[in-house]
Amino acid sequence: MKLVVVSAGLSVPSSTRLLADRLAAAVDRKADAGVQVDIQVVELRELAVEIAHNFTNGFPGRKLADALDAVTRADGLIVVTPVFSASYSGLFKSFFDVLEKDALAGKPVLVAATGGSARHSLVLEHAMRPLFAYLRAVVVPTAVYAASEDWGAEGLAERVERAAGELTALMSGLSAQRRPVPKPASGGFEVVPFAERLDALRG
Repeated sequence: MKLVVVSAGLSVPSSTRLLADRLAAAVDRKADAGVQVDIQVVELRELAVEIAHNFTNGFPGRKLADALDAVTRADGLIVVTPVFSASYSGLFKSFFDVLEKDALAGKPVLVAATGGSARHSLVLEHAMRPLFAYLRAVVVPTAVYAASEDWGAEGLAERVERAAGELTALMSGLSAQRRPVPKPASGGFEVVPFAERLDALRG
């Protein structure tokens, strides 16, 4: 399975990248035995200039083109942004603005954010979830927010594990759809629609 992690952190080291790495590691742990998770991280701060140029000339630079292609081809995404002015960062939004409009259709996405205060946690539901719903992605039920006081405190690790489990299940379902479906003993085909699998996850 191909997992792409999009991190919009600006500093080095970055709490945004730290949360992204924890989520990716949890997805890797939860993958079925024998299933290899190929993880690629896209650091948006390294692409800021090329993203700006894409807006002015209409063409992505080489590094940005590679990042956009990786996101388009991924089986699932983890997207993490710092909170700026009670919403996702401008760099984060700009990256998804230059992505092809149908690139995320039906793609499982785990949304996460970091901030200095727990008061900004609603950014996940009021900004990030609507953005990816508009892009027709399938956003996993559990979103993860990490305030400064959450690091090392109870609760964050559990949310990370739960969200990673939901993303892994959706990614595994999509991967299974691309493989030939074996015939059951009755001689017919047993196909579980993606929508049903998603409902089972939520239910």
